[in-house]
Amino acid sequence: MQDIGTQFHIRCNPEDVGRYCFLPGDPGRCEAIAAHFENPVHIGMNREFNIYSGFLLGEKVSVCSTGIGGPSASIAMEELHNIGVGTFIRIGTCGGIAMDVLPGDVVVATGAVRFEHTSFEYAPPEFPAVPDFEVAMALKAAGEELGYRTHTGVVQCKDSFYGQHSPEKSPVSYMLLDKWESYKRLGVKASEMESAALFVVAAALGVRCGSCFHTVWNQEREKAGLQMPMTEDTSAAIKVGIAAMKKIIAMDKG
Repeated sequence: MQDIGTQFHIRCNPEDVGRYCFLPGDPGRCEAIAAHFENPVHIGMNREFNIYSGFLLGEKVSVCSTGIGGPSASIAMEELHNIGVGTFIRIGTCGGIAMDVLPGDVVVATGAVRFEHTSFEYAPPEFPAVPDFEVAMALKAAGEELGYRTHTGVVQCKDSFYGQHSPEKSPVSYMLLDKWESYKRLGVKASEMESAALFVVAAALGVRCGSCFHTVWNQEREKAGLQMPMTEDTSAAIKVGIAAMKKIIAMDKG
């Protein structure tokens, strides 16, 4: 049997992780996700990659933070895949774009706008960034069964956080503002930074991936003068991700 060895960035070996893994961006969110595991163990942390493992329905599962953006997210997915992970759920945060997406709502991605660069090193531009269908359906069902306001639709992914929030400062503001207007007119639900890369890398590796998000706020509603209290309580999205992964594990065992 080939000795896979310790992965360069995440510093893990095959025995450290399960076949199922959650991918939050924030290293601080890993402990909150692992709290839902049976017998959680902190495996370690290197750079932005904080890793715990435990069990759900008797199956070993893991959580590994990815940091911000596609490059580090793709590194995490590649190295986790190298040591045996085959199913991923991103539990992240997003900013609402569609006017009906409120702070605290859960968004489940059915596709992602590839307004980033990482995915272009895995697939040509005409290839779509879409989640695994069964994972997306499990996330949608989990959100609805838990009673959360759950939206499904396309999300926009970018490489520059401030390109979204302060586009006027950019020398290419004309391009950023025009594209943003097109996303609104196309019904894009929310904006985040990792799913486009993760969906395309997952396709390249032949693994399953889906994403759900906690909506922090909605800048379009704010622009319209609507009350927009920001919320950073990600517990609903975490519960949706955990419930969805249990559905997937049960389906695989069945």
